[in-house]
Amino acid sequence: MIPRSRATGRAVAYQLFYRLPVPVRRRLVRLAVPKYVVGAVTLVRDSEATGVGRLLLLRQPPGHSWTLPAGLLQRGEDPVVGAARELFEESGIRLPPERLRPATPNAVVHAKGWVDVVFEAEVPAATTELVVDGAEVFEAAWHPLDDLPRLSRATARLLGVYGIGPQAGQLPPGGRPA
Repeated sequence: MIPRSRATGRAVAYQLFYRLPVPVRRRLVRLAVPKYVVGAVTLVRDSEATGVGRLLLLRQPPGHSWTLPAGLLQRGEDPVVGAARELFEESGIRLPPERLRPATPNAVVHAKGWVDVVFEAEVPAATTELVVDGAEVFEAAWHPLDDLPRLSRATARLLGVYGIGPQAGQLPPGGRPA
């Protein structure tokens, strides 16, 4: 239970806060709440793969490791729309947002102040043309889940949340990547 004097102080503070003009209140809230960068990520699996399956990965600059199709959301952009946009920009795979399913968990909060909103999709690798620009993405390729190439740290951590790759099962239940 909150002591009476503290509860009264909070009530007075709230009354003062709600008397302020809305733009001032919004600015105060923006100053007080944590800030996060929000990105959208898509786990794209080969719908025709047998066995453990295959996952689409990208090799981006500097080119030492592989990543997932992902990028930052534009201001006011719906995460599923951003995920579909980034998937097309980075791999040439054009899927309508309705074809992307929220992964479980759908959002992964990273310790460094960013949040990834994660979606899943399946496409037939044999008939899906991968197109990269050679600048933002050097290469796009399908990789067996049991034989993944060298992954970026962030990608390895994120895939670990979904039980994939070298860090699968290393996070405590309910844990989050560092």
